[in-house]
Amino acid sequence: MHIIFSHGKESGPEGGKIRALAALATALGCTYESVDYRDLPDHPDQRVERLINRIVASDDDVVLTGSSMGGYVSVAAACQLAENNDAAKQRVRGLFLMVPAVYLPGYQRQDFSADLAKMSIVHAWGDDVVPYENSLRLAQQHQADYHIFAGGHRLSEALEQVKQVFSAFIESVL
Repeated sequence: MHIIFSHGKESGPEGGKIRALAALATALGCTYESVDYRDLPDHPDQRVERLINRIVASDDDVVLTGSSMGGYVSVAAACQLAENNDAAKQRVRGLFLMVPAVYLPGYQRQDFSADLAKMSIVHAWGDDVVPYENSLRLAQQHQADYHIFAGGHRLSEALEQVKQVFSAFIESVL
């Protein structure tokens, strides 16, 4: 299994959450990459196209993992592949989304109703960037696992819990 990480708007491909989860992915026998979107800070939908190109270029089954804008990018890419009935859709085996920036103004995609792979979402009660109700709506629509923790948008207070949820999720899709 190949894990593709998508970072948030103000983060980078080697952020703290990505490093922590990449170590777990490696320990579980997965490969990973972290896409660099820093040249597209205010262009979530151009990030979606970059991610789709990475998925299409891969021969491996993938789990898309994203935080904040990267969560939006991951789920939007999966939706686009599903709607276009792209063969790469079959390789997307799961979505692990952390405080995903879904249903926000200024983001092109507002409909995430495509038939998607297994999904797990983590969020924080005190998120002051993306309301937890947004990701709960997405979780309800897809009957996804949903975990909410104390803390804020960066999930730094809940990192150990996020790592546990991520490990269990990856094991469930292997």
